[in-house]
Amino acid sequence: MAQDLAWRPKTGEIPTNPGVYRWLDADGRVLYVGKAKNLRARLSSYFAPLDSLHERTRRMVTRASEVQWTIVKSEYEALQLEFQWIKEFDPPYNVVFKDDKSYPYLAVSIGDEVPRAFITRNREMKGVRYFGPYTNAWAVRETLDTLLKVYPVRSCSSGVFQRAKSSNRACLLGDIGKCAAPCVKRVDVSEHKQIAKNFVDFMAGGDTEHIEALRKRMFAASETEQYELAAQLRDGVDALETVLEKSTIVFTDQTDADVFGIADDELAAAISMFKVRGGRIRGVRGWVVDKEMQRDLSEVVEYIIQNTYSQADADSPREVLVPELPEDAVALARWLSEGRGSKVDLRVPARGDKSALAKTAFTNAKHALMLYKNRRSSDFTARADALSGLQNALDLDNAPLRIECFDISHLQGTNVVGSMVVFEDGLPKKDHYRRFSIAETTDDTDSIYQVLSRRLKYLVEPDPDAVNAEGINKFAYRPSLLVVDGGQPQVNAAQRAIDDSGVKGLTVVGIAKRLEEVWRPHDPFPVILPRASDELFLLQRIRDEAHRFAITFQRTKRKSSIASSLSEVSGLGEKRVNALLKHFGSAKRLRQATAEEISDVAGIGPILAVEIRRQLGDQEL
Repeated sequence: MAQDLAWRPKTGEIPTNPGVYRWLDADGRVLYVGKAKNLRARLSSYFAPLDSLHERTRRMVTRASEVQWTIVKSEYEALQLEFQWIKEFDPPYNVVFKDDKSYPYLAVSIGDEVPRAFITRNREMKGVRYFGPYTNAWAVRETLDTLLKVYPVRSCSSGVFQRAKSSNRACLLGDIGKCAAPCVKRVDVSEHKQIAKNFVDFMAGGDTEHIEALRKRMFAASETEQYELAAQLRDGVDALETVLEKSTIVFTDQTDADVFGIADDELAAAISMFKVRGGRIRGVRGWVVDKEMQRDLSEVVEYIIQNTYSQADADSPREVLVPELPEDAVALARWLSEGRGSKVDLRVPARGDKSALAKTAFTNAKHALMLYKNRRSSDFTARADALSGLQNALDLDNAPLRIECFDISHLQGTNVVGSMVVFEDGLPKKDHYRRFSIAETTDDTDSIYQVLSRRLKYLVEPDPDAVNAEGINKFAYRPSLLVVDGGQPQVNAAQRAIDDSGVKGLTVVGIAKRLEEVWRPHDPFPVILPRASDELFLLQRIRDEAHRFAITFQRTKRKSSIASSLSEVSGLGEKRVNALLKHFGSAKRLRQATAEEISDVAGIGPILAVEIRRQLGDQEL
């Protein structure tokens, strides 16, 4: 029990003030940093009975040997201190950020005496304005090259600039008009700084104003017969419009916002960020975080905001749009506002274009999470590490080269089906998948027993119908490991099926979805695989694949069941049955429809609709 920990502080010793706390192990390493409005209330939740704690919290508590806290004046100060300590100590149980790449930015060193425009992947430089990130390096290079035609700011390195200054000879960019050549005093420092300012203002969102200003100057030059100047201004207008054409217009106003989409599961979260400036998407960034401890969406949002806006940045947006507000949204908004130097609105978009863009960001994040899983699964080294990790964690004699996973699916106890998926060498073996229809069952454990019994009989009595063209019986392959979707009751039922089958030497485990615990038969304590480990990732993927396969079969069975029933109605053929299912989208919605709603389907008259309704009413829902 957690209350038996010798080092646990007395409840009365813990203050009720807001503050930040640190969990430390025996070596003094900081395991976790957190904040609280009320330190006593928050820390007391960690000292509940161990069996009531979330598994990852339980691991952290039992690993720790001390908890320390620091009192602060307000929740806002707690937020600031928590963030500083996370950066300083890098605690293993806080969220781990994994950006899969460094993104190129367009930067302007406005802090320099002679500002310079350049491309960089380093966002740590002071006195520099950043624009982006860009997903492709060629895109930012093309943008810079185009803008230099209009705003000829210096883009050379310090060495090149000093050599040109000492020799009093401009470089090629100065000769072709892509640099104002402050090195040879074609413009003075103040004029060049104004050019750099115009460059920055355009990139920061003053799109239309800059183009219109150039267009007015072009017309004025033309009227005064300064045709060469008018042509240069015309080329400048074309160049700026070319840059804008590459930025998707998302809003008619001058919206200034960062829009976040987040897709997560038990182990990781994928984030997609759309950077909107002046009503246009200026950059897109995506990355993945590992969740060492259980995190709800609001907690993930908080850590993402802290990581993204870790430095004061004048390019921070006026709005930060997230899928869910964290508990301390007010303090976070204040922190963002101080970093930007003006008010920042942190909110969830409810409707309109911003809500639509948030959905697009979520779609991108969902796709990124899928790619992250697929790429990790296809990595040979990761698969080898996963199989080796499972061998060690489950005390197997050999690495489980063939893993079979079973799942049960039903709709309120009806149309019960089972699925079997097979992974060999960490990859799916789809031609070995199998589906099971279960006619009668009492509960999930009975269903697991039936499915395992039917599968195991092929190891005892090979099925001649399962032999393929090469004469190989694919169901006679002996699995190295059996996995069931569920906790100890399901695992015990699976072990009973193995014992009754007479097959010896098989190992079965279950993986419980809520806590990702691995259960062995008749063992009161689960096996806890390390978070973000390859072995847990592999088991999770196999379990999810079995679940998907079972759900697909169950839905197909429901549709075929209602189709068979409707085919008994006189005058209702296959085409009309398909039209009904297509119109209502699912068998469930068709069962719930009234005769009037059914008659709205093309080809279904009122009399036939009444007969269909009667036929559906005779069935058990």
